[in-house]
Amino acid sequence: MTGGVIALARGDLSRWPAASAVMLWPSLGGHYVELWFLNWVRPRLSHHRATQVAARLIVWFVAGVVLGAGMWLTAAVLPGLRPPRVPAMELLALAGVAFIGLELVAQTWLQLQGRPSFFNGRG
Repeated sequence: MTGGVIALARGDLSRWPAASAVMLWPSLGGHYVELWFLNWVRPRLSHHRATQVAARLIVWFVAGVVLGAGMWLTAAVLPGLRPPRVPAMELLALAGVAFIGLELVAQTWLQLQGRPSFFNGRG
């Protein structure tokens, strides 16, 4: 769906498949990052809440940088898309911060549903 929104914003629905491929990085990649954190990283950390929160924020930031680089490279090689012309370090830092924001929105949704989340320490 987000790929369609990007294609519409660029004024050309023929870009929808390529834009959707770019958007798979944060959506599908985000799920795998969260599973990796919950199943591999978290069990190896101290059970102190502050340690868990700090580690999760760091993982989200680093994942945002990696996923942002993947998005940029995908946009660079697919026809019809042009990656943003922003200095690389600024773009990657922005991707890291944006991914934290995206994850916090997703975790808020889980919290509102009464499910385990970042905010209640059960997820």
